[in-house]
Amino acid sequence: MVTKQDVAKLLREFGIKENDTVLMHSSMRSTGGVEGGCDGLIDAFREYLSEGLFIVPSHTWDRVGKENPVFDVRTTMPCTGALSTVAVQRPDGVRSLHPTHSVVAFGKRAEAFVSGEEKATSPCFPGGCWARLYDENAKILLLGVGHNRNTFIHAVDEMLDLPGRLADPIDLTVRDKDGTEYKLRYRKHGRTGSENFTNYKKPLEELGAVTYGTLGNALVYCCDARKCTEIIKYLWSKAEYNLCAEQKDIPEEYYRNYPTL
Repeated sequence: MVTKQDVAKLLREFGIKENDTVLMHSSMRSTGGVEGGCDGLIDAFREYLSEGLFIVPSHTWDRVGKENPVFDVRTTMPCTGALSTVAVQRPDGVRSLHPTHSVVAFGKRAEAFVSGEEKATSPCFPGGCWARLYDENAKILLLGVGHNRNTFIHAVDEMLDLPGRLADPIDLTVRDKDGTEYKLRYRKHGRTGSENFTNYKKPLEELGAVTYGTLGNALVYCCDARKCTEIIKYLWSKAEYNLCAEQKDIPEEYYRNYPTL
C-alpha cells in the first residue's frame, strides 16, 4: 500500500522541491493500492508541494466536439481515469476552462496558472496551460503510463507547428462555473501520431531529460519539460522523415552530437 511517506520519498529522489510545478498522468491501478485512494494521493502531493503547484489532467477530448460542442466546467467529466474524476470534484482544485484538454491545478497559484483557457484555439495552444509547463520548468510524472500518454509532447508539436497535427476548425462553447458562455473557433487534434510518442523514450532518457523511480508497483517517469522540449526540437531539426508516423526507433545519429544543456 502506497503511503504519503512513499510519495514524499519519490519526489525527493527526483530532486523535486516544495515550490516546483508537477503535472502527473496516472494509472492508479498500476500502483497496487494507495492509502486513501485518489484523494489520498492528491493530498500527499499537495502536502509535499506546499509552495508549488500540483496539476492533474482532466481531458474531455472524447466528449466534446462537433457532435457535442459544449464544455461545462461544472458537469463535463473527464475521460482520463480515476484520479482525474476525483480531482475535478475536489473543492480545493481549480479546473481550467479548456474544452478538450483541461487540467485541475492545486496550490496557491492555481487560479493564475489556469487563467485564459477559455480562449483556447487548439489542445496545447501557445500561451496556454500546456505550453506554460515549459515556462514553469515543470516536472511531468508518468505514473504507470508511457510517453503515449504524455500530453506535453503535443505542446511541443504545436511549438514546432508540425504539419497535420490539427484538424479543421469547429465551433465550440465553453461554460464557466457561473454559467457564462464563451464561443470558440477551435481545432482538435488531427494526425498526431501520439501512439508513437514512445519513439522518443530512448533519446530522452539517454540525454538526461527523463529519470525513473517506482511508487508501489508502478514505474514512474520524471520528465523535465524544458529538457524534453529542447531535445525533441533538436531531433526534428535533424529528421528526414515523420518521427511519429510509425513505431520506429529514432536513429542514434540524430542525437549523438546533441549539445550539453
